[in-house]
Amino acid sequence: MHHELSLDFCLNAAKLLLENGRESVGFDFLNSVAGRFESSPDLGKITLLYIEFLLQNKRELLAKQKVEEIIIGHYTGKQLLSETLNQLHIILWDTAAKHYEAKNYSEALHWYNYSVSFYMPGQIDQNLAKLQRNMASCYLHLKEVDKAKEAVKEAERCDPNSIFTQFSVYKIAVMEDDTDKAVEAVIEMGKLAEKSSQCEDKPTVDENTGSNLLSLAAQIALENEQQVVAIKALEYLSEHSRDCRQVFAALKCLVRLVLSKVVVENEEKRNKDIKSMLTYLTLAHRKLAEPFTEENLTRDIRTFEAHWFRKVAWNLAVQFKDCPEKMRDFFVLSFKLSQFCPSDKAVLIAQKTCLLMAAAIDLELGRQQVTSSEQMEFLTQALQHLQACKEVWKVLKLTGDFAKDPTDTLLLLYEFEAKSKLNDPTLNSLMESVWEQPQIEVKTLEIIASLAMEPPARYPVLCKKALQGALNLHRKQTAIDAVKFSKCLHSLINLSLPTGVTDLDACVLQEVWGYFEDALSVISSTDGYPEMEILWLMTRAWNTGIFQYTIGKYKEAEQWCGLGMRFLNHLGSLKKTYEGHMVGLYSEVLDKLDRAKGFIPNEE
Repeated sequence: MHHELSLDFCLNAAKLLLENGRESVGFDFLNSVAGRFESSPDLGKITLLYIEFLLQNKRELLAKQKVEEIIIGHYTGKQLLSETLNQLHIILWDTAAKHYEAKNYSEALHWYNYSVSFYMPGQIDQNLAKLQRNMASCYLHLKEVDKAKEAVKEAERCDPNSIFTQFSVYKIAVMEDDTDKAVEAVIEMGKLAEKSSQCEDKPTVDENTGSNLLSLAAQIALENEQQVVAIKALEYLSEHSRDCRQVFAALKCLVRLVLSKVVVENEEKRNKDIKSMLTYLTLAHRKLAEPFTEENLTRDIRTFEAHWFRKVAWNLAVQFKDCPEKMRDFFVLSFKLSQFCPSDKAVLIAQKTCLLMAAAIDLELGRQQVTSSEQMEFLTQALQHLQACKEVWKVLKLTGDFAKDPTDTLLLLYEFEAKSKLNDPTLNSLMESVWEQPQIEVKTLEIIASLAMEPPARYPVLCKKALQGALNLHRKQTAIDAVKFSKCLHSLINLSLPTGVTDLDACVLQEVWGYFEDALSVISSTDGYPEMEILWLMTRAWNTGIFQYTIGKYKEAEQWCGLGMRFLNHLGSLKKTYEGHMVGLYSEVLDKLDRAKGFIPNEE
């Protein structure tokens, strides 16, 4: 004290005394230093050191007295230098934070209020905003919501574009069960988190802070049973977080939350939530497709997540079978997600089924469309799914015996339908391979025949060839199924001998005659040929004969009318109804034919 030493030198000496247990000497020395430097602008440093050591020694009451002395001095012309005041704020906040961590919220508020005392009314400062947010948290723990709202209002005034301020607004809204306000706050937090991540030169907050706050917001909402708010927070989190695991956790939570809602919702809300599900699963696929390193996402975790989401997509596809387009979308997503899984047999089977189902749904949607452009779009999509399915099926067949699996047949029928309706030029080459198959089934050929003439497709030649193939297979069976045979023959005759067509080639008539003979052969050798089909055959043969008569072909007329009479003998209960009329009419026709023949001049 007898030397002209600087204040900092004296303060360091005091620190040495206090740090080494010489409190009495240390504090006496500080009082002396304060008297010596009473006129120095740095006088506040002495009081600051005093407060620090009082707090370190758990003597908070004396520390409070010293802080209150500084506050009084602040408003009576003895302000601290800005650097010293900043250090004081740090001490006050640290003390408040310790009380907050100890859940002594009232005491924490006491120390925060000391800090507030140094700000002028209406002053705008980001630190003041942070201070008000901290105080709001204390008030919320004390259930003093109105005071918390006032503190947050001050924070908004000072720093409205802070994600922390919006988080404080959010917490109060959740506590008050104000869903709309909470959702608005989450939306603002999401925007600020996105803006922060895009600000490369000077981010407003750490890039993970926004995501962590959104995660905490979702947790708070769930704890307070506010699912709508939680969903909004999780949606923003899944969109903006750069942490893959955090994104997958958020998406899983979203799927579970929305699924629980869908079960009890009306159709309009249900459709909206189904759309949300598609969005979540699409985002999961996008995240899985991003390049990854073992540090942020190991291969095993990536595979596990892909399996989880592909199974969810599959189950949703099955669950929403009353919404064909959504069902198709879920199957396609399940396939895409499965591409991040090891290609074992189970996954390959799932992929094949997803693609087959997607193609089947697109074909069905194509049948229902009014406009040709929409129909073409669905059919083209179906072909794309089928092409992918073929590749999967090719690999899958190498893993075992699939002799009884109908996939080959389904692929053929689906591809034929799509290509025939699209008038695809490769259709004929597709069918060439079909005709060469030795094990093709009757049902397959019959379906091909039907599809070949289903609008907008029109391929009578292909239809006829398929029906002829089916008829040959029917004949080769040990016991002919008369009903199925009759249907196939009916279609073939209708195609070859169209109703109302007058200009028939002799070759065509000869071909059709063979079909009628086939029918008689089966009718004669088997039971169960439908009587209405026999009647139909009789009528068609008879009408063909009458037409031949009208154009002067008497010999042909007699043959066809006679053919019709041969079917009459095989009618059961209907025979009596038609017999008298048919016999009389046939006699009349024969008589007319004889007379007509008499007028035909003999050839020289």
